[in-house]
Amino acid sequence: MAELRPSGAPGPAAPPAPGPSAPPAFASLFPPGLHAIYGECRRLYPDQPNPLQVTAIVKYWLGGPDPLDYVSMYRNVGSPSANIPEHWHYISFGLSDLYGDSRVHEFTGTDGPSGFGFELTFRLKRETGESAPPTWPAELMQGLARYVFQSENTFCSGDHVSWHSPLDNSESRIQHMLLTEDPQMQPVQTPFGVVTFLQIVGVCTEELHAAQQWNGQGILELLRTVPVAGGPWLITDMRRGETIFEIDPHLQERVDKGIETDGSNLSGVSAKCAWDDLSRPPEDDEDSRSICIGTQPRRLSGKDTEQIRETLRRGLEINSKPVLPPINPQRQNGFTHDRAPSRKDSLESDSSTAIIPHELIRTRQLESVHLKFNQESGALIPLCLRGRLLHGRHFTYKSITGDMAITFVSTGVEGAFATEEHPYAAHGPWLQILLTEEFVEKMLEDLEDLTSPEEFKLPKEYSWPEKKLKVSILPDVVFDSPLH
Repeated sequence: MAELRPSGAPGPAAPPAPGPSAPPAFASLFPPGLHAIYGECRRLYPDQPNPLQVTAIVKYWLGGPDPLDYVSMYRNVGSPSANIPEHWHYISFGLSDLYGDSRVHEFTGTDGPSGFGFELTFRLKRETGESAPPTWPAELMQGLARYVFQSENTFCSGDHVSWHSPLDNSESRIQHMLLTEDPQMQPVQTPFGVVTFLQIVGVCTEELHAAQQWNGQGILELLRTVPVAGGPWLITDMRRGETIFEIDPHLQERVDKGIETDGSNLSGVSAKCAWDDLSRPPEDDEDSRSICIGTQPRRLSGKDTEQIRETLRRGLEINSKPVLPPINPQRQNGFTHDRAPSRKDSLESDSSTAIIPHELIRTRQLESVHLKFNQESGALIPLCLRGRLLHGRHFTYKSITGDMAITFVSTGVEGAFATEEHPYAAHGPWLQILLTEEFVEKMLEDLEDLTSPEEFKLPKEYSWPEKKLKVSILPDVVFDSPLH
């Protein structure tokens, strides 16, 4: 639970602004990480020393459910001449290291990130007559923070979050989020590392899909050009009833051109998916997906997981050469230093340690495979084919209900263990599928109805007998069973 109070109320409230006016004794008692972030807030809002604040009654480090200790809420007057309306500005405290004593985050030095390296912000358009900021954005930020703490996955500018529900639990069309740099908050150097500020931007479903098919940064730039959809500071208006494509139909042309020119920079997703080797009976003891020692099933090894993580990381670098790293990769410079060593990247699971020694699992060439996806994951297949493979890239589905992965690769991707001679290859439960450009074009024709989910009836099956490939779109309940 949380409580609302002015930050100047009794308790760990905002300190005096840093500098000569701050009493040294007070500054030394106030948590240094918190003090540093408050200093940036005071720079922007010198006239609001004690903003309203939502605070966790029982702190996370004392067993409470809310990872963010505080969310401060400021009134921003905007700039009408620059199409920036008056709005509420929310700023979180807790994703970074506020205390420096390891009660929440491991201290890793002053040069790297503080805690997870960022705090969240949100800008909500102020409604006429509104005298106090709504508190629901604070709970939204807590929800995102819970995801970060539980998964240890960090956010970056351009990321998208599929929320599938109005952000304020109303009937609004704003049901998903993009993330970008806050236009006013500057990175802060604290005694425990650097903190940047990522702003949440509410978007419609159609805008989320455009970000997936192209890239988040491109859609953010379009939103900045439409005042009622965000404007220069990307202010969320929960009453917005039209997408940017309905407001300005020409923007869809820019997205289509961007997809054609750039492809998509979404290189993978966590999904409900599975695969079967049709060239071998499921009960075959040599099927590496069912190899056991004792009663424990074979899982993705740490090295497999590391390669998949590197695959996704490289895929997000728009200008990088599309290369799959070797089975035993050396981590690239900069990768292990942009977060604390204990943090996991987006595809590492709690069960990723190898149960069978990695060197005992051979790479197998398969003759025929059957891919299975739920409807939401299947709807991304055209994006995978058109936005990734036709641009010489790769795309990975990592199962969220089982420890397996499927990576589609094009002939332009180096380092894959699937080849044109053997287009289906598996390393343990990780399947790679190499598709030629000609076959991709054929699949796009056959899978056209995946883009019209309202007309879709499950289950649905697609088959290419000459390629010995089958794809099934199945209900979610199938993937919730222990078999997957």
